[in-house]
Order: sequence, then C-alpha cells, then structure tokens
Amino acid sequence: MTSDATLPPVKGGFFVALDSLQILTKLEELNQYSHQTVMLFPKSERHVLAQDIRNTLATLIHLTITSAKRYYKKTTLQDMDIELEYLRVLIRMSRNLGYINDHKYEVWSNHVAEVGRMLGGWLKRVRDPKPGAQDSRATT
Repeated sequence: MTSDATLPPVKGGFFVALDSLQILTKLEELNQYSHQTVMLFPKSERHVLAQDIRNTLATLIHLTITSAKRYYKKTTLQDMDIELEYLRVLIRMSRNLGYINDHKYEVWSNHVAEVGRMLGGWLKRVRDPKPGAQDSRATT
C-alpha cells in the first residue's frame, strides 16, 4: 500500500515541489530501465515498438508533472492510468514477439506494477478524499 507521505497534496497542487513526488522518481527509474531494454530490440523494431514505448513513458512523465501542478487532477490521473495500461500492453507485446526474455519481462512488469500501485493510491485519494480534509471540488 502507498502511504499518504508518498502522495502529493491534492488541494493547492499548483505549488507541489516536483522532487517530492516519489511516483516521478519511480517513472524516471522505469524510463532508464526501459531505455536500456529497448536498446536490445532488433534494429528494425527500434523505430517502431521501441519508439512507442519511449513515447508512452514520456507521456506518463509529462502527465505526472501536469497532475502535480493542476488543481483539478482526476482527469489527468485517469489519462495517466490509460497510458500505464497501454505501456503494459506494449511490454507484453515485446515479450510475445521474443524481443525480451521472461526475466526481463518480469523485472520490467514489476517496475510498471510499482508505478501502478502509486498511481492507484493517488487516484483513490483524489476520488475519495477524507471528509473535512479539503474542498471536494478540488478533486474533480
């Protein structure tokens, strides 16, 4: 489970320090691992599937920063959830096509699952804020 200390504040999110976002740190680690892994893809796939993976990760990082800066976060967090699911599909496709072995798939999937747990906790906090903690309009 993700503790409240790992999540950025929901209200007043305009001034959240980006270095306090642990999900951003995990995404950067995932991006680094992914970059190393896609370099092992066949040359013909480095500009197709590998590029899709890199673009999806860049989008996830962009949406994380956007969510931290926005007052209304729910839609952006839902977009992040969609991108994360798309990344899972691309990684599964990489394994099914034989570009990565089962061990790399497992490690890569664990990185993605960790980000997914953090994102899920953030989404849950935004959807169901604690009563009296903040204005409910800040989470829609």
